[in-house]
Amino acid sequence: MEDIIWEVKAFYELSVEEFFEIIYLRTAVFVVEQNCAYQEVDVKDKQAFHLFGRTESGEVIAITRVLPKGISYDDISIGRVVLKKEFRGKGIADVLLQKTLDFVAQEFGRQSIRISAQTYLINYYQKHSFIPVGEEYLEDDLPHIEMLLEIRDV
Repeated sequence: MEDIIWEVKAFYELSVEEFFEIIYLRTAVFVVEQNCAYQEVDVKDKQAFHLFGRTESGEVIAITRVLPKGISYDDISIGRVVLKKEFRGKGIADVLLQKTLDFVAQEFGRQSIRISAQTYLINYYQKHSFIPVGEEYLEDDLPHIEMLLEIRDV
C-alpha cells in the first residue's frame, strides 16, 4: 500500500487549491461515477472539518467531512466519505475511517457519531462499530440508512 499523508483542516484553513481538490474528487465520485445530480457542495462545508489523504506525489485520493453537533444531527456526523476508484480494495478506506474516528475523539472527546450511509456500505461501517438505526430511505435517489456509532461512558 502506498504511503498516504493525512491532514485535517477546518474550512477556513483550507487553501483554494486544497478545497478545489476535495470538491473535484467528491464530484467525480458522487455526481459523475454514481450518476447522481444533486447539490454536492453545500453550506455545511463551511462548518466542517475536512480530513483528506494525499499520495506522496500530492494527489488527494481520500476524503471525509466531519460535522460538529447540531449541523446534520444532534450528534457529531461524518459524511462525504470518498476514496478515489483506483485506490479501492487496498485497505485505505478502513484507514480513512479510522483516521476520521481518531480525529473526532481528539477534537470532540468520546462522543457518539451519526451518519447517513449508502446502504451498500453497511458492512464497511459495521466493521467500524456503526449500527443501522431506522429504515432505509432515498437520499438523492440513492438508498441510504442512518447508522450510529454509540459511545457510552461506563
